Amino acid sequence: MKVLRNWSVRFLSDERGMETVEWGVLAALIVVGLVTVVGTLGNHVVTKFQTLQNATT
Repeated sequence: MKVLRNWSVRFLSDERGMETVEWGVLAALIVVGLVTVVGTLGNHVVTKFQTLQNATT
C-alpha cells in the first residue's frame, strides 16, 4: 500500500510534460472556436446566397 501511495505522490507532483498538455488544451480550444465561427459564418453565407438566388428567379 505504501508503494502505491509513494507512486501516487510522485506521479501527481511530477510536472514534466504539463506544458505540452497545456498547449494541447489551448490548441483544442482554438480549433473548437474556429469550427464554431466557420460554421456560423457558413450558415449566414448560404442563407445570403439562397436569398439572392430566390430574388433572381
